[in-house]
Amino acid sequence: MQGFISDTVKMSVGLAYDSGTAAREGATLDMQGYDGVLAIVQFGAIEAAGTNSIKMQQGALANATDMADLAGTSQSIADNYDGKVAYIDVYQPRERYVRVYVSKDGAKACAETVTYVQYKGRFAPTSAHGTGVTGEQFVSPAEGTA
Repeated sequence: MQGFISDTVKMSVGLAYDSGTAAREGATLDMQGYDGVLAIVQFGAIEAAGTNSIKMQQGALANATDMADLAGTSQSIADNYDGKVAYIDVYQPRERYVRVYVSKDGAKACAETVTYVQYKGRFAPTSAHGTGVTGEQFVSPAEGTA
């Protein structure tokens, strides 16, 4: 290990980029073996006068049928938040499974994507990262053609 942060966390796609008016449930994330998760939500276009919000939920079942909101995690997203990032960082959730929930206006479109970063794992991730995540590591790269 060279000290890369990507060796000590597990990244996965919570929601692929999409735009619409319907609420979206993020991928259910298994927290077994990790103490925390940083949910990074990046917004694309948000229709004027749209009222949207994000929050975290947790549950004990892998099928997410028992998901409940986590107190205090809701954030309102203004219609001028185009291209910006909001995050929710949950440390030691009380249940095994968590997810992001994006509440939409219903009449005004909002576009977003979500990336999960699980951290403080008891062991190094067994697979580099979740499906849909790829990258490379470099130690002291020389200047030149990228």
